[in-house]
Amino acid sequence: MNATLSQVIFSDTTWSQAHWEQAPHAFFQAWKAGAELAGHRFFSDGTRKSLDEALCKWDLRPNLPLIDSAINAMSHGEKIFLAAMVSFYNAEDGAALLQRVGAGGMADLGVLDLQRRHVITALLMNYGGW
Repeated sequence: MNATLSQVIFSDTTWSQAHWEQAPHAFFQAWKAGAELAGHRFFSDGTRKSLDEALCKWDLRPNLPLIDSAINAMSHGEKIFLAAMVSFYNAEDGAALLQRVGAGGMADLGVLDLQRRHVITALLMNYGGW
């Protein structure tokens, strides 16, 4: 291996390590922004206070029964955004919800506005499991 390739591999490894060290915090910040956009009522105990005082993703778990009962009254984009968020929390429930709201694949996220796309992108880039 020549010095240039070695430097590239080291640089990629260092970048990757730095990314994953920051990922939990970045994921939480994106999750909190998503909860704000989707509506704090769908997370934790549904209060604004719980959103404001959350310190980690566990403090903002989605309220699946409430989401299940309320999702039909939302716009198409709201449904897809909230269902996509649920899929980070629970892949099986999220997949069923995405299917129920008419999302058959990743391309269906194209209905989201730029702000919601940014949240989903940040969640995907920093997801390390729930």
